[in-house]
Amino acid sequence: MGLSNKIVVGKVAGAYGVRGWLKIFPFTELKENILDFSHWYVEKHLGGNAAKVGQGKVHGKFVVVPLEGVDSREQAEAMKGSLVKVDKEALKVLAKDEYYWADLIGLTVQNLSDVQFGKVEGLMETGANDVLVVKGERERLVPFILEQVIKSVDLDNKLIVVDWDSEF
Repeated sequence: MGLSNKIVVGKVAGAYGVRGWLKIFPFTELKENILDFSHWYVEKHLGGNAAKVGQGKVHGKFVVVPLEGVDSREQAEAMKGSLVKVDKEALKVLAKDEYYWADLIGLTVQNLSDVQFGKVEGLMETGANDVLVVKGERERLVPFILEQVIKSVDLDNKLIVVDWDSEF
């Protein structure tokens, strides 16, 4: 399976305990959702091949979990900073007008006047709504509010059309 079939769902923050458990900072909407995946691809582990995930738990802002083939604190610490990926096919199918953040990153953003703002470099949560971080000739923060601000998302053509003033 190629790299394009993988999606990042978290990052190894370090070791937890002495038996090789990993402390994970999840990128999922709810921390515990990362535990829904039975196999993870972790950089610096098993040559990037899938590893079976044991039963983990939420621990503060992290998730702690045992991972197949990691049996010591030293092995777990060696993976610190590694991205945690899953097969894209393992993600649940979303309803119309719902998107995974990973699918929006890299899309071109332009307004209704056809002014291109740049590409989506990332997203951030603000509490009220998510915000697109768009980088072009300068950085813009565009609220991800469907219909009001976000007029269309075309994943096939890698384009987001927004009702947003180019001066903002």
